[in-house]
Amino acid sequence: MKYQTQKIAYAYFLVAMILFAVQVSIGLVMGWIYVDGNFLSEILPFNIARMLHTNSLVVWLLLGFFGAAYYLVPEESEREIHSPKLAYLQLGILVLGTAGVVVTYLFNLFDGNFLLGNEGREFIEQPRWVKAGIVVAALIFLYNISMTVLKGKKTAITNILLLGLWLLSLLFLFSFYNPANLALDKQYWWYIVHLWVEATWELVMASILAFLMLKLTGVDREVIEKWLYVIVATALFSGILGTGHHYYWIGTPGYWQWIGSIFSTLEVIPFFGMMAFAFIMVWKGRRDHPNKAALLWSLGCATLAFFGAGVWGFLHTLHGVNFYTHGTQITAAHGHLAFFGAYVALNLAIISYALPVLKGRDPYNQVLNMASFWLMSGGMVFMTFTLTFAGTVQTHLQRVNGEYYMDVQDQLWIFYVMRFGSGVAVVLGAALFIYAMLASRKAEIIAPGKPASTPAE
Repeated sequence: MKYQTQKIAYAYFLVAMILFAVQVSIGLVMGWIYVDGNFLSEILPFNIARMLHTNSLVVWLLLGFFGAAYYLVPEESEREIHSPKLAYLQLGILVLGTAGVVVTYLFNLFDGNFLLGNEGREFIEQPRWVKAGIVVAALIFLYNISMTVLKGKKTAITNILLLGLWLLSLLFLFSFYNPANLALDKQYWWYIVHLWVEATWELVMASILAFLMLKLTGVDREVIEKWLYVIVATALFSGILGTGHHYYWIGTPGYWQWIGSIFSTLEVIPFFGMMAFAFIMVWKGRRDHPNKAALLWSLGCATLAFFGAGVWGFLHTLHGVNFYTHGTQITAAHGHLAFFGAYVALNLAIISYALPVLKGRDPYNQVLNMASFWLMSGGMVFMTFTLTFAGTVQTHLQRVNGEYYMDVQDQLWIFYVMRFGSGVAVVLGAALFIYAMLASRKAEIIAPGKPASTPAE
């Protein structure tokens, strides 16, 4: 570890992993509710569980991004973080806001209260006071990181990372605007949800992946930066107007069906570019880096993101197809693999790389870490195929044959059982990853003939 303030990232990664465990555990509970609809219905209704599942996902991914920034910016800028105290204050605000959200959702507090209660808008249900806290935390973070970069060395990685983080923070301000007109509400709502995950988050993903490739492969910075600029350009070109594939059926003009279809089809390009980038960098570098687990997660991130966000997104993005598949389990299949590949695996990759350095150890428990990769990835891929088949059957029975929704759900029972089984694999993989990251083994072999160093006491 070159800079002492990189230790800030450890606190962010630790909280992120705790919320990761919460998120997948609640997801497993929800998976069983699909099998047994009365399970925990009095204690944890499905709508509350879903809010906790999606909100904890978003928060822990953001914490991972923040931790990654606090880790890589000092190395890229060649200077310490501007204010460590502000960084820890930011984390405290986010933890307090997360706790407030959990309590508000679980106990249905302040129901109907404009300022204190759940707003009921998917993914941005947080009470207004929590949203205000998120904005304050974001401003602290942006000031801290921006001052660090401005006073230090500027690189393509930090420039793209800052661009993505500034844009995603500014887009969140639309969560405070809640127009009475439902079509207008959905239009601005997608400014947050879509332009986060299919535009600004892609910039963050590309910059973190570029940093990992720089460290793990040893390829020249100039080569990596050229790839980075191409990926970013295609992500913004396709992602911004690609928002139109959410405008098909919400009351917007008909031309959005063509804009959405064309540009969302092009959204496959940046994800293919990131996959090609990762594998070509590894091939060109030919560097035998000892941290094989971080490299595996990096390559897995790029590959699964291409299939989940790119291929599965394309499967139902054309408006003629989406007319039938919209809102079915095909959407759930795309969403699960896309989030896991693009952002979950990315965070687990940077944690796998950075945490051993932050704790002053060689890469450790790599066998368990890599086993967790295959367990989680295998479970998520199986879940994706299961939900895809379920969605195909659902589309035919419900949208073509016109059968009632609940009658169709009864016929999908076997798919939901298989989805629950794949969820068990994901949860076990997550637990294995967290154990591998936080527990060390003194005699693990991390490279042929080279034992890991013993943990520092």
